[in-house]
Amino acid sequence: MVHILLAIIYLAFISLGLPDSLLGAAWPTMHQYFDVPISYAGWISMIIAACTIVSSLLSDRLTRRLGAGRVTTISVGMTAAALFGFSVSPAYWMLLLWAVPYGLGAGSVDAALNNYVALHYESRHMSWLHCFWGLGASIGPAIMGAAITRGMGWSGGYRIISVLQVVLTAILVLSLPLWKSRSDSVKAEAGKPLSLGQIIGIPGVKSVMACFFCYCALEQTAGLWASTFLVLRWGVTAEQAATLAGLFYFGITAGRAVSGFATFRFDDKQMVRIGQGILLAGIVLLILPIGRLTAMIGFVAIGVGCAPVYPSLIHSTPEHFGADKSQAVIGVQMASAYLGTCLMPPLFGVIAAALSVRLMPVFLLILLTVMFITHEKLNGR
Repeated sequence: MVHILLAIIYLAFISLGLPDSLLGAAWPTMHQYFDVPISYAGWISMIIAACTIVSSLLSDRLTRRLGAGRVTTISVGMTAAALFGFSVSPAYWMLLLWAVPYGLGAGSVDAALNNYVALHYESRHMSWLHCFWGLGASIGPAIMGAAITRGMGWSGGYRIISVLQVVLTAILVLSLPLWKSRSDSVKAEAGKPLSLGQIIGIPGVKSVMACFFCYCALEQTAGLWASTFLVLRWGVTAEQAATLAGLFYFGITAGRAVSGFATFRFDDKQMVRIGQGILLAGIVLLILPIGRLTAMIGFVAIGVGCAPVYPSLIHSTPEHFGADKSQAVIGVQMASAYLGTCLMPPLFGVIAAALSVRLMPVFLLILLTVMFITHEKLNGR
């Protein structure tokens, strides 16, 4: 039964990744359909991100009241409804409305599942589960592209993903008894939920929040601006850059697959440090004025370096703060991560426009330095 539940959780992580990259893949077609400027994707993305932050902060209360299984099931169901809503929306403003359950569902399930795995499974599963998230994030655009190519349009792509989410919701409903059967599954759900002020007041929480903020800011900035850096810094064509930038995400996905095996030898703290060391090497390769091949290798190295950091930080949360507080802390960690994702890539865009895109490695190095300092501060509590 335990192995069946773990298989369902792996499936759920693929499901988490499926919708994350859909908007970017579909928007070149969608903005023409709705006759809105191409920049209007930003408003949808901001609403999704804001609602994700809210639901992450509420995850402790929800999980204590409903349990991780029910929260996961309800959240996936909300995401399925939102995706179907996207597929049948005749006007742009309706997309903004459906973005609300889209984001609320994403934040709750992310925090609940990560905490459940951190409490009940070994570190290797956390790495492999996040590798499966990357698989879902890769499959989503492929499904969208196939739907558009075959004449189903962007709405058909959203509808296909929605159906997949509905199927997963049904599987999760049937699996609810398995979640309850875990003898220790309610340890982190007992007691009174903590307020945001109480959570932030826990020793070490401010450090781990800053660490998550910097990590996700670094990952998203590198992913978003890799193509632009290669084009403007090294004269790579836009078509080549789009393909080569995908190597960054390949580095993350492959790196997490390998990280799962590395956890047999190294603990979470060591895995984070190894990732940070590889990140530093990748950033140095971007700084060196050698050539485009070195820069490409640098982006792959940055992806590989990112791979163990996020899963290992999540998995170490119960160890740092205790099982009774881990859900609350993971909620604020998720919120900090999404905040870094929202704020820092656009900030670098402003810097690149005002000064130069060549400052990208320096920007990443600053984020890495703060991440390293706050992680070491957390370990030294």
